[in-house]
Amino acid sequence: MGDIKLNISVKEENNILFKRCIRKLLDSTFIVGDKEEKLYSFISRESNRQDVSDYLRMIGLDVLVDTNVRIAMLKPNEADEEAVGLKRANVVTFTTEQYHLLLVLWEIYLENLGYSDENVVMRGDFIDKVKAYEVDMDSKKLSSAMKIFKKYDLVNYDPKDQSEDAIITLYPSLQFGWDVAQFQTVSAEYMKNNQLEDPEEQNSDSDEEEEDLE
Repeated sequence: MGDIKLNISVKEENNILFKRCIRKLLDSTFIVGDKEEKLYSFISRESNRQDVSDYLRMIGLDVLVDTNVRIAMLKPNEADEEAVGLKRANVVTFTTEQYHLLLVLWEIYLENLGYSDENVVMRGDFIDKVKAYEVDMDSKKLSSAMKIFKKYDLVNYDPKDQSEDAIITLYPSLQFGWDVAQFQTVSAEYMKNNQLEDPEEQNSDSDEEEEDLE
């Protein structure tokens, strides 16, 4: 890997924004332009992004800026991905139920694309969607999952507002909130469950067709 060297020079007027960007990434993984416009505008400029990237590489991390969805994301530095003894930062292992919930949120996000500047859903409609997808999650687990998603800037909402009309803002960072291996496991379980249910439905449909024929 060679010697570790750091040679960056941040202008005095950018000191605070530079520090806030670093801390925000380490704390919640994402900087979302729709939520943190000032921080995103700073880090999306090439020279500033390079300074942040150089600093993060000192601790085996890096930053990815996606201008299409206006997101900056913390990620492992490619040179250190296989290094022994370095723990991957900000990798959260979701429960199966939380992954199912994440899939529901992503589905809603995709359905809402293009309808307005903000991608939002009312709490009541969201809960109806969760029930429709048969996600096995009580109110306590749902609240806990949403707090985690909020912490990592996947969604935003007011935890004190429990009304059906409460607004949940969905961020494009939802599409990056997956651990690939875990997502594949959950998807495989989901497909397996569907396949187990389908034969029963098919048999039921066949019986109905036979009755109709008689």
